[in-house]
Amino acid sequence: MNAEAAKPATPGPVTTGSATPGHATPAGTRRKARSRLDLRRLGRAALLGPASRDRLPDAIGHVVDAHRAHHPDADLDPLRRAYLLAESSHRGQMRKSGEPYITHPLAVTLILAELGAETTTLTASLLHDTVEDTDVTLDQVREEFGEEVCYLVDGVTKLEKVDYGAAAEPETFRKMLVATGNDVRVMSIKLADRLHNMRTLGVMRPEKQERIAKVTRDVLIPLAERLGVQALKTELEDLVFAILHPEENKHTRELILRNASRADDPLAEVADEVRKVLREADLTAEVLIRPRHFLSVHRVSRKRGRLRGADFGRLLVLVNEDADCYGVLGELHTCMTPVVSEFKDFIAVPKFNLYQSLHTAVARDDGQVVEVLIRTHLMHKVAEAGVVALGNPYAAPGEEPSASDGERVDPTRPGWLSRLLEWQRGATDPDTFWSTLREDLAQDREVTVFRPDGGTIGLPDGATCVDAAYAQYGEDAHACIGARVNGRLATLRTVLRDGDTVQLLMGQDPSSEPSREWLEHARTPAARIAIQRWLAAHPAEAAAPPEGGRTGSGETRAVTRPAAGEPPTAPASAAVPGPSAGARVLADRPGATARLAGCCTPVPPDEVTGFAVRGGAVAVHRAECAVVARMKNAGRAEVGVRWGEGTECRVTLVAESFVRPHLLADLTEAMAGEGAEIVSATVEPPTHQQVRHTYTVQLPDAAHLPVLMRAMRKVAGVYDVSRAKPQAQGT
Repeated sequence: MNAEAAKPATPGPVTTGSATPGHATPAGTRRKARSRLDLRRLGRAALLGPASRDRLPDAIGHVVDAHRAHHPDADLDPLRRAYLLAESSHRGQMRKSGEPYITHPLAVTLILAELGAETTTLTASLLHDTVEDTDVTLDQVREEFGEEVCYLVDGVTKLEKVDYGAAAEPETFRKMLVATGNDVRVMSIKLADRLHNMRTLGVMRPEKQERIAKVTRDVLIPLAERLGVQALKTELEDLVFAILHPEENKHTRELILRNASRADDPLAEVADEVRKVLREADLTAEVLIRPRHFLSVHRVSRKRGRLRGADFGRLLVLVNEDADCYGVLGELHTCMTPVVSEFKDFIAVPKFNLYQSLHTAVARDDGQVVEVLIRTHLMHKVAEAGVVALGNPYAAPGEEPSASDGERVDPTRPGWLSRLLEWQRGATDPDTFWSTLREDLAQDREVTVFRPDGGTIGLPDGATCVDAAYAQYGEDAHACIGARVNGRLATLRTVLRDGDTVQLLMGQDPSSEPSREWLEHARTPAARIAIQRWLAAHPAEAAAPPEGGRTGSGETRAVTRPAAGEPPTAPASAAVPGPSAGARVLADRPGATARLAGCCTPVPPDEVTGFAVRGGAVAVHRAECAVVARMKNAGRAEVGVRWGEGTECRVTLVAESFVRPHLLADLTEAMAGEGAEIVSATVEPPTHQQVRHTYTVQLPDAAHLPVLMRAMRKVAGVYDVSRAKPQAQGT
């Protein structure tokens, strides 16, 4: 319907037949239209007073007709009583456009009735302004209509500016979103309310029109998209487009008019061809032409330049069963020329906003490409009306039809809404909440990643492992030290893709703290707010880089820690340990002294070999050391060596870890606890929040090496410990 009596913000869109308002209708698709409702006549009917109690008031006849089309057995008495209360309480109030105020709740209720809303939603819609604008109280609504209707009315009731000042609007939206978290029907009523207000916005001052249009664009339209209510979303988009971009809107209107006057219609021709193909395949289907709405035509024109007839709409094929969707797809791809790159399967992988459909495209001989949508009648109903089409999602089993898979079955708490409700608790400042809400809603795609236990995490497109950590663990994610994505180690800044499996690695240190760097990688408000709140509460820790840990610039200080009683040593990468006092090695050369090579630091029971070096000594290398191959290629004779009875040894170990505070202290403490004497240690500058530690240690017993390595791996943040790889360097 349209509020024709209220000077709409822009002249009504060009339509022919029964096209949805705001949609361009190509020639050849004329359909008989349902007459538009005259709100002036409706207002006069409302002023005549309520009908007798044994019949429905004439003023809600259109609402009743639309409601019965979806719910033929609905109890209409609550609607009658709600209208009587709304009409009497609003009597004498007028809209800025001149109609009696009752025309507004009637129009909002009709929008919802046409989308298929159930009786409780319609009852609350009729009453949605009574508590805000009249003397009716919530207690009265509760007593007369019950707790559900009272909750919905309260959810959409604005907060008073006298109490909240400039924060009234953001706090009203916060209140509304929290209410939506418990009952999504709150937002359904708000969206219909905004649509009718946008239809009649022409009576407002231009600056107020622009302000309301921007809020609608930034907040209400994304919410309509997330709730899957495409019918409301597309009309809101066109109304906003006309106000904020009048010149582009005028140009788009001219394009649509020019196309409507064409003698030929490629969409109609392809539709006839599709009907013939499906009829020959004995597939029952309804083939319709879906005109693009104004903003969609504008977007296509910017993308493709000069528009052709097929660009002004798409074909919609409606079938009865899911399997028939794929049957239609197969016939189209067999009998026509498919554009394979345009194929998308939103039935097997539905969108996060309930949407299911097959998308494909076929090419005509003249090069025009016609987009085709294939879905069942039920899918189409949900695509148009979203959560509104699901009836009462809170009804007891058996009262309402239900679906059967995961988050889409339970529209009471979609994943995006759960995340929004979570982060808004931390945004205590209204300005922060308002700006963050707009930013969050601007992310119009969502990905689903899987946890190792089979659970899922829903995240906006472009989210990273940092976001996944805070989505799963809340503020406990401060202790996150890394992640595995699809089984492979990944940095916390790794961008996640739809279908990835993410295992988050959590440290055990309760004092773990986030890095300031994480703010650069966080995409979700929940992650950013949690990190910012911690940094604000710990300014000293945030400013000072921890030992061997993260710094504000993302660098880690290299640390060389000598063993007790020894002078500082050079970094291990530059130091070659001298003759080892470790495990005893016997050489098959009388009088020769065997010493362990510093390049590969062999320990029992490594397979070893030796080569004579200057001074009559024998250098002992691990058999796989690169130096061994080089010596052999140079013609150097090997000297047989073997391990003696002594078990003391010196070995170089490499620990790979994620960056975190106090890691060096924890690691060296664990090593000392296993009796290892640290000869030298170094921590290299980190890359991608990973850091490499190199330790040369003296062990009293070589057999204890595996125990030491296991103890090092147990330190929070350490994901691998290995022997230093043999280096190709001289002895």
